[in-house]
Amino acid sequence: MKTTRSSLILILSIIISATESTRADKINTVLELDESNFDSTIAANDYVFVDFYAPWCTHCKRLAPELDVAAPILAELKKPIVIAKVNADKYTRLARKHEVDGYPTLKIYMHGVPTEYYGPRKAELLVRFLRKFVAPDVVVLNSDSAIREFVEEAGTYFPIFIGFGLNETLISNLAIKYKKKAWFSVASDFSDDVMVQYDFDKIPTMVSIHPSYNDHSIFYGPFEEEFLEEFIKQNFLPLAVPINYDTLKVLKDDKRKIVLTILEDESEEKSQKLIKTLKAAASANRNLVFGYVGVKQWAEFAETFGAKGTKLPKMIVWDGGEEYLSVIGSESFEEEDQGSQISQFLAGYREGKTERNRISGPSLMGYLNSLIGIRTVYIIVFLVAMLILIRHISKEEPLTVGTGDQVEHATSSEAESSEYRPGDKQD
Repeated sequence: MKTTRSSLILILSIIISATESTRADKINTVLELDESNFDSTIAANDYVFVDFYAPWCTHCKRLAPELDVAAPILAELKKPIVIAKVNADKYTRLARKHEVDGYPTLKIYMHGVPTEYYGPRKAELLVRFLRKFVAPDVVVLNSDSAIREFVEEAGTYFPIFIGFGLNETLISNLAIKYKKKAWFSVASDFSDDVMVQYDFDKIPTMVSIHPSYNDHSIFYGPFEEEFLEEFIKQNFLPLAVPINYDTLKVLKDDKRKIVLTILEDESEEKSQKLIKTLKAAASANRNLVFGYVGVKQWAEFAETFGAKGTKLPKMIVWDGGEEYLSVIGSESFEEEDQGSQISQFLAGYREGKTERNRISGPSLMGYLNSLIGIRTVYIIVFLVAMLILIRHISKEEPLTVGTGDQVEHATSSEAESSEYRPGDKQD
């Protein structure tokens, strides 16, 4: 009897051990979910990153190996993030339930609540981005080295806010509210060297940093939640904002009007000089957002505001709607003394010396909601193919259908030759 009981205990131990091993293996790899295990996986894990994909989608194929690399790294975090995927082309009911409208659709489920993911897709950047979701709301820093390590670890994708000499409780509510948009910390101990590095000369102070733009701002108070929140909201973006798909997503939540400067080419030396001047103007006019776009970088957007056939640089005021304002007498800028010209433009705008114009393209929300670039190409190709198919059927001509491999190869070639952006979906 003893032998039987010992054998039973040994067998149970082996089964439990094997189960735990399997569970550990699964969390370190990308889980394959379907209707039978989706809800239980979301319920059993605090953080689950889900890739809703289609097997034929080229972007999905490109993303898959990146997720394979990221999965074991994210599994080792203090608060692990599980990576999972769903074949949305096969499990269509599950895809509809989770509002999947294209491939890939990426969502992170935090305690069961989904948030759409628009961040980078390369493994290293994806890991840095997702770490933000499981990091402490406010990180307490107690030395120069801790500050340096925090800034390095935070990376460049999010703005960073450091409260020097501030109490953690002062910003905790705001840190929770805006956790998905920025890093928050307080420094309790630091040297004069740090004060010189971040260019502040009294305490307490709040510093905002945009590492990717080499940009930072200083706030000396008052340190009441209302004023702190205003400073934080104004500094989600750098002083001079390059207009692209990612920054438009942030701008849609900003109620300030956009002073938009249209350039020939953002990368030119004379353009960089003007951008520095725009930063100075932005610092003194926080009630406005100062943005810029190069015709070379995004011609379609720039030409919405009459850039074609106009002397550049050109400055306008836009509220994100279907109209914009030009200031009479400040239609374009000369290369010399641009600071004075910007001041003259702003004075004319505030005095109402403006002319209302209608944009030739979509509004801000129109740009975000419309399928631009590769998505438009796929829709047009699909519609043309359907028209050809209908025409063939109506003529009762025999149809030659290619193999699945041929179709996939054609789609893949098309997508590879098109420009790819982090937010793109194949369908």
